[in-house]
Amino acid sequence: MCLGIPGRIIEIYDNGLTRMGKVDFNGIVKEVCLAYLPELQVGDYTIVHVGFAITRLDEESARETLALFQSLGVLEEELNPDERAQEV
Repeated sequence: MCLGIPGRIIEIYDNGLTRMGKVDFNGIVKEVCLAYLPELQVGDYTIVHVGFAITRLDEESARETLALFQSLGVLEEELNPDERAQEV
């Protein structure tokens, strides 16, 4: 399975090649490429698919979707929280 998961941007930086950020998905933090959406700011919600932010999302929709994914048990499956190398 490969879902687009909503998360909140908590940090933005340039890695020397592209605009990157750290995105919080209900406590699981991952590094994400923000190059496709240069208007995103810290605190914004975005949908992330295979490591790329692909659209901006309002907070209410993001929280509803995260709660649904968590209740279905797919949030941790998709984000692999045991992959500690990509977490903060």
